[in-house]
Amino acid sequence: MLIDRFGRKIEYLRISVTDRCNFKCIYCFTRQNWKWLPHKEILTFEELETIVKTAVKLGIKRIRLTGGEPLLRKNIDILIKKLTQIPEIIDLSLTTNGFFLEELGERLKDAGLKRVNISLDTLNKDKFKKLTGVSAFEKVLKSIDIALDLGFNPVKINTVVIRGFNEDEILELAKLTLEKPIEVRFIEFMPIGENSLWNEECVVTVREIKKILESFSKLIPEFSCSGGPAKVFRWKNAKGKIGLISPISEPFCYKCNRLRITADGRLRPCLFSDYEINLKPILREGKGTLEEAFFWALKIKPIKHNINFTLKPMRAIGG
Repeated sequence: MLIDRFGRKIEYLRISVTDRCNFKCIYCFTRQNWKWLPHKEILTFEELETIVKTAVKLGIKRIRLTGGEPLLRKNIDILIKKLTQIPEIIDLSLTTNGFFLEELGERLKDAGLKRVNISLDTLNKDKFKKLTGVSAFEKVLKSIDIALDLGFNPVKINTVVIRGFNEDEILELAKLTLEKPIEVRFIEFMPIGENSLWNEECVVTVREIKKILESFSKLIPEFSCSGGPAKVFRWKNAKGKIGLISPISEPFCYKCNRLRITADGRLRPCLFSDYEINLKPILREGKGTLEEAFFWALKIKPIKHNINFTLKPMRAIGG
C-alpha cells in the first residue's frame, strides 16, 4: 500500500496527458515565454498504461486525466478504454475546458468515461474572452448540457474565484445548481507558476464565498465519499450541489491522498513543490523500477504545501 511517512493513504493519481491547451487563461499562463513540450517528451499511451497498472497494484484506485486540455490529445478515447479495462480502478474522470465535448463527448462515453469536470469561471461573455483569450463562451456553456445529456455523472463545474474579476458572479454561478444536477465548485485562487496576476489580495476565501452563498439560502452539508478536497453543500430543493475548495485559507494537506504524473513523465508528490521523479529513464531505458519511484515519492511528499514554491504553470503540472 502507498502510505506516506505521515500516515496518509495514497489512492488517487492525476495524469496530465498533454501540456497543450487551446485556451490562454490569465491565471494559468505565466510571464515566461513558455514552449510546448516536444512530442518525444510526452508519455505514450502504452507508457501511461504501464504506470497505471503498476500504480493500482500499489493501491491507487482513482484516476483523473488532465492537461493542458486533455481532449487535445489525439485518440484520447483509446487511452480511456485501456484504463477502464483495469479492474482495480473504481473511478476514472477527466477535467476539460469543455470546448471539444460536443465533438468528442460520445466517443468518451462509449470508451467508458463516467464523469467530467468542466472549467467555467464566468457567465459573462466578454469576461470569458478576456479570461481565456478565445470567443467560445456559448460553446463551453453548451458543453454542460451535452455532458448531462450523454449521462456523465456527476458533472462538476470548476470555478476559480478571483477578487476584482468574478467574485460578483458567485451567486449567479451557484444558481446553476437550482435547475441542473451539477456540482459547481468554487476554488480559491492559487499562485501557480510565475503569474503576474497573482496577489494574495486577489484570494476570495471559502469563508467569504460561503457567506455570499448563504445570503441567498442556507447551505445544507452533503456527504461526499470521493475523498476529494471539496466541502460539499446544497441549497434546499436544488437539483445540484455546491463545492468549496480552500487550498489557501484552509489547507487540506493533512488528508491529501494524491500523486501526479506530468505530461513529460515526472511523478510529482505535491502540486506546490517542484520535487519530481523522472519516470522516463525507467520506462525507456530500464533504469530502476516504477515501484521504487512510487515509494520514493512517498518519502519526499511534504507534510504541507509551500504555497509560493512551484515555478511551473498549471498546464505543465496537470491541473
